[in-house]
Amino acid sequence: MAVLNAPATAGVAPGRRRPRRERWTPYLLIAPAGILVAVFLVYPIGSVVYYSLYDYNVTKPWGNGFVGLDNYVTMAEDSLFWQSLVFTAQWVFVEVGLQLVFGLALALVINETFVGRAVGRALVFAPWAVSGVLTTTIWLLIYNPTTGFGRYLADAGIGSYGTSPLAEAGSAFWAAVIAELWRGIPFFAILILADLQSISRDQYESAEVDGAGRLRRFWSITLPHLRTAIAISTLLRVVWEFNNVDLLYTLTGGGPGNATVTLPLYVARLAVDAKEFGYGSALTMATFVLLALFSLTYLWLVRMGKDQNT
Repeated sequence: MAVLNAPATAGVAPGRRRPRRERWTPYLLIAPAGILVAVFLVYPIGSVVYYSLYDYNVTKPWGNGFVGLDNYVTMAEDSLFWQSLVFTAQWVFVEVGLQLVFGLALALVINETFVGRAVGRALVFAPWAVSGVLTTTIWLLIYNPTTGFGRYLADAGIGSYGTSPLAEAGSAFWAAVIAELWRGIPFFAILILADLQSISRDQYESAEVDGAGRLRRFWSITLPHLRTAIAISTLLRVVWEFNNVDLLYTLTGGGPGNATVTLPLYVARLAVDAKEFGYGSALTMATFVLLALFSLTYLWLVRMGKDQNT
């Protein structure tokens, strides 16, 4: 019976090579996935690297040509690049931080049992299903100086008629932040709520018997359990908010002036509007390198934190 149940490879003598068909079978099985990765990942990255070394403008083909690292030298001397980079860091820090805090609070609320919880959850998750352009349309109507909330504030004696928060640099930033919060908070709430529901109620009951209050149970049970969900959702939102173009492009257009221009929005202006694909590709490479370094550093710090807690 032992001979009958032996694996098929048992008959192959030690040191003897397997048949060619068996050696190539694993590679043939993963070939479709490898081809898709090459087509949709490797090729686009290679194209961006290639065009970043060229002066390439489809509207001025007579001036196209190889320029080497000139685009990167221009980028280092471009004041708008550095301004957009600083604003992008400010935008990501404020957005992701506020989305995390409010998303966590919202997940804790809708995790409780109350009348109408199903309806409440549906209302909470609804903004996440709305596209960026439609979100912008909604908030443009809200910020409209004639029909928006500014008119009603002016009726109440707060502010003046005919003004919009998108008209000034400081208020435009916070107006965009609020609009993106409306769409981004549900993302954190969804992921954190899913992880909250996997916590055993026995842990809370045992802690309550031991005299632990609500705050103590949150810090000792809930928050440690949510560490992985918070780490993953935060990393994803940082990458998404860094690359956010649709809302700012349609809500402020980077204005007033260049006060709300992020680095990806600057790339969109150059590549989409001005057709400067060469310099736009160089800026895209800078974005790619920055996000890669941040992601690796963030994951390393998260891993170090886990190792210290174990």
